[in-house]
Formats: sequence, C-alpha cells, structure tokens
Amino acid sequence: IAARLSHRNICEVFDLGEVDGELYMAMEYLRGASVRKIVRRTGRLSPALAVAIVDQAARGLEHAHGLRDPHTGDHLGIVHRDVSPENLFVTTDGTVKILDFGLAKLMQGETTSADSLSGTMTQSGMILGTVGYMSPEQARGLPAGPASDVFALGCVLYEMLTGARAFHRET
Repeated sequence: IAARLSHRNICEVFDLGEVDGELYMAMEYLRGASVRKIVRRTGRLSPALAVAIVDQAARGLEHAHGLRDPHTGDHLGIVHRDVSPENLFVTTDGTVKILDFGLAKLMQGETTSADSLSGTMTQSGMILGTVGYMSPEQARGLPAGPASDVFALGCVLYEMLTGARAFHRET
C-alpha cells in the first residue's frame, strides 16, 4: 500500500521484493529523528514547532486519504491506522515524513497483495494500532477511517505540547 503513495510528507517506498527467500523493502533514506525522540530530548515542543509538524503530517495524511486509482480515477483512500510519535519523523531540513504504513488499509475498492500478506491483521474486528493513540472506534475493533488518523494526530499534538501522553493506560 505504501508503495502507491508519493508525497513530500510520506516516506517513499521504491521497491518491494524477495531475494533468496528473504523479503526486502527499499525506501527513502532519512536523516533526523522521530517525534518520540525529539519529545524525549526536549520535554515538550514550542507551539509553533508542534503545529508545523502536525501541519505537514496532516498534509501527508490528506494525500493518503484522498488516493485515487490511477487507471479508473476511483477513490481508494488509505488509512494509516498507526499514527504515533514513533511513526512521524522530522528530517534534518525540517520536513516531516510519515513512516510505517504496515497497518495501513485501503478504505474501499480493490484488495491488494499487501492486504492479503497481512492476512487476518486487517480483518474487521481486529484491534490494530498503538495503544494511547488509537481512536475510540479502533479500540472497539470497528473499521478505521480518516477521522481515526486525525484523532491519533491530535494525541501526538497533545504530547508534543505537554510532554505527556494524552492517555496513559496500557489498554
């Protein structure tokens, strides 16, 4: 799914394959740090920096959510389903990149090889994501949509501004 996305604020996947029985993913090389590492190092971010990070991440998510089939023009949309401080990366030039579309799912349309590779992990009713950033519908095992990613991004914003997670429980 991630290989379908090409946007300044999404880590680009160049190739997927298998060599001698080993799977590989060739992706964009990034220098910088995850939002998690930045918050741990600084305690909290200035409102201006936190908003700049969220703005760029939101642009990347908007692109994923609005994805269209290049052949038919049909709306497919990709929901990340695991937006967290670990999956937002700030490069040395200040560009924010969304990482790890490993739990991503097409909102509608075709089934992809990525869907079949993840098997039961993408079935309705499975609870997927990082605890503390999951939307209420995800926590209930219901289908996640664009609002789920926006909810998670709001949790990340809260953490950047306060230095603490919005939700502290493990479940």
